Amino acid sequence: MDKYGLIGFPLGHSFSKNFFNEKFENENIDAEYINFEIPNIEGLVEILDVNPELRGLNVTIPYKEKVISYLDYISPEARAIGAVNVIRVTHKGNKLILRGYNSDVIGFTKSIEPLLERFHRKALILGTGGASKAINYGLKSLGLETVFVSRYKRPGTIQYEDITPEVIKDYNVIVNCTPVGMYPKVEECPLLPYEAMDNHTLLYDLIYNPDRTLFMQKGAEHGATVKNGLEMLLLQAFASWDFWNGKEQE
Repeated sequence: MDKYGLIGFPLGHSFSKNFFNEKFENENIDAEYINFEIPNIEGLVEILDVNPELRGLNVTIPYKEKVISYLDYISPEARAIGAVNVIRVTHKGNKLILRGYNSDVIGFTKSIEPLLERFHRKALILGTGGASKAINYGLKSLGLETVFVSRYKRPGTIQYEDITPEVIKDYNVIVNCTPVGMYPKVEECPLLPYEAMDNHTLLYDLIYNPDRTLFMQKGAEHGATVKNGLEMLLLQAFASWDFWNGKEQE
C-alpha cells in the first residue's frame, strides 16, 4: 500500500488527511495518508527510513523552509519563493530522490484570478510569514504590484497605521495571510479603514474557518468582493496529487 503524509509541528486538525483518505476510499486507491508530527526537521530522515512505501509528503509550519536542505530537486517556483510544501518521493535503485514543489502559488492564483478586474493593479499582503511569500509570487505573476504589511517595522514593509483611506483606494486588492480572525478568535480582524472600501475592493482571506471572517464581513458591508481560502486549499490538494504522480512538468 502506498503512503502519503503531512509533516509539521504541531499538527491539529488536518484538512489534507481527511481529504486524501476520503479520496482514496472513494476512488478505490490502495493508499493511506498519515500525519507525521515531528518536533524537529531531523525527524524527516526517520520517517523516510521506516516508511519505504512513502510516495509523497505535504509540508506545513514550521518546516516549509527548513526542509529544502534535504531535497535533491526544487522547482523554480519553490526556489524563487524559498518555501516547499509538497515533496515527491521516488526510488532509483537503492537511492531515494526527493523533489520539492510549492502548491500555494497554484492554488492561490487559480482561485483569485477569476475575481480580478482591469482596475485591480496593486495589492496589500497582510503578514510576512511563509504563505505570504507564495502569495506575493502569485500576485506578481498575475501582473499586480505588491506591498507587505507587518505589525512590526521591517525592511520592505509598511505598518497597519500607514494604511490610510487613500492607500485602500490605490491598493484595492488585500490578501490576509495572517491568522487574525481564525476560529476560535472570530471577533478579531486586521486593523484597516474598512469604510474606505467599495465595489472596486477585493478582499481575499486565506482563512477558511470561519467561512466568512470579520475581515470579509466588514469589507462586504462596504461593497467589496470577498473570498475565503477553501477553494485555494482544494486546488492545492489537487496540485499535490499531480506533483506526487509526476503530472506536473519539471
